[in-house]
Amino acid sequence: MKLTKTISLAAAVALTMGGILVTQSGALAAQSPAAPPLVMVPGQNGEFQENFSPFSGSALSGTQGLIYQPLFYFNPAGKADGLIGQSFAWSDGNKLLTVHLRSGVRWSDGVPLTAQDVVFSFDLLKKYPQLDGSGIWKQISSVNAVGTSEVEFHFSTVNTTYEYYILGSTYIVPAHIWAKVGDPTKSLNLKPVGTGPFVMHSFTPEMYTMDANPLYWGGKPQVPEVEFPAYSGNESTTLALINGKIDWTGLFIPHIHRVYVSKDPQYNQFWFSPYGGANMIYTNLKDPILSSLAVRQAISLALDRNKISQFGEYGYEPPASPTGYDLPPAGQVWIKPSLPKQFAYNPQMAIDLLQKAGFKKNASGMFQTAAGKPLSLTLDVVSGWTDWDADCALVAQELGQIGIDVSVQQLAFGAYYQDISTGHFQLAMSWSGSGPTPFYMYQPMLQPGNAANMDGWSNPYTTRLINNYEHTSNTMKQRQDVYALETSMVYSLPYIPLVYGVGWNEYSTKNYVGWPSASDPYAAGSPWISPANGIVLSHLRPRL
Repeated sequence: MKLTKTISLAAAVALTMGGILVTQSGALAAQSPAAPPLVMVPGQNGEFQENFSPFSGSALSGTQGLIYQPLFYFNPAGKADGLIGQSFAWSDGNKLLTVHLRSGVRWSDGVPLTAQDVVFSFDLLKKYPQLDGSGIWKQISSVNAVGTSEVEFHFSTVNTTYEYYILGSTYIVPAHIWAKVGDPTKSLNLKPVGTGPFVMHSFTPEMYTMDANPLYWGGKPQVPEVEFPAYSGNESTTLALINGKIDWTGLFIPHIHRVYVSKDPQYNQFWFSPYGGANMIYTNLKDPILSSLAVRQAISLALDRNKISQFGEYGYEPPASPTGYDLPPAGQVWIKPSLPKQFAYNPQMAIDLLQKAGFKKNASGMFQTAAGKPLSLTLDVVSGWTDWDADCALVAQELGQIGIDVSVQQLAFGAYYQDISTGHFQLAMSWSGSGPTPFYMYQPMLQPGNAANMDGWSNPYTTRLINNYEHTSNTMKQRQDVYALETSMVYSLPYIPLVYGVGWNEYSTKNYVGWPSASDPYAAGSPWISPANGIVLSHLRPRL
């Protein structure tokens, strides 16, 4: 931690004694104590490998959000908050997206940011397609600077959904530095220069630190320094958190009130912010049994989501609604009002549905097909994800009670992801995406050919709805498309939502206040979510 004070020798000679500033004139003035570093642990990785490239999937936490920024941040309510960008607009039949940049933005080395930096950043994605994970250059034909403060994105075909990926997910880099780098995929960017609220200060494998950026366009943050110490597991991180050695982290902590909050109720707090999507049961629709809507409906009816929420997730993740999408109050306009607000739990109705579909119970009380094949399914989950493992054990238990035999298969993450991404599964516990509207969850899961459509859903009606949404910027028309997608989700059950996903987020108000909360959700609270993490840190102020 550093405290810098510049005093003119001609004006005063100062000595600090016991918190009192003694001036040359003899007057006494109280000196404010220096704000302490904020200790932040976004994840448990063990020793750090130095990497501050915003283009790298293994970059250290804080690279994105604290040092580098996108043009805008789409907050939990779905509103685009300006960062480097000030405003944006669609024109030319939704084939031209124009962004006006914020004036006065400088890189942390003092060089002004211009539209040419933005163009350069997107041209890098074109030159090195492996950096273009969102497929932006499959949608746009060119990016042009208009003067120094305006950027135009020209689309080859209409797809307004890409404003989210262009504006909110692409991090901007300084052309005057990265033009000398060569292949950005091979750079660790050890001396990062960004527009964010913090700058790099020091690095060791055990800890790295960042200082408040005095040139930040939003004003120098009141947190003078952020420390990132290395921790290797939940247990050691939780112990450090309890002992007051960590200010901000994101952990799954069973019995958090007893384990954490009760240790210092005045300061120890948490807010598990919703991220929009849900944790779900994926159903392989190419499986002849699971392709039956009656089977999927029966599975859903047999599950007590309140029990799964309380016993599998300790009450942290609430039961999902049939739409599968969670929104703050301001975003509820995207949920079709006439759809059911909660899932029905009715094991007897589940049994009746299976019997009407031609399934019969054998002597052991388990269902089988008319040909005598048992209704036996395998449910994949990641080994060691303790809450999900508990969820799946409950699912298997409840389905067994109505006569569906489920075997839970715990796999290492690599094997698990390989299975679900290649269609080698029957049932799987997994997550969903999210975004500023429910469309960003439904589109990947329901669009044929999309890598996230692991169930294999293909339906001309929902495909047309997705295309309709992509080809308009009219919010009312998009809302009607989302309503229809939600209806398909609710009544066709291609995926079976269980509980809403949340962002784990524990913090202390002992040194700093101004954290996002349920009453003030100005940003997502989890320390690993970017660029929200930088926005949170720039909002904090020392406790008086």
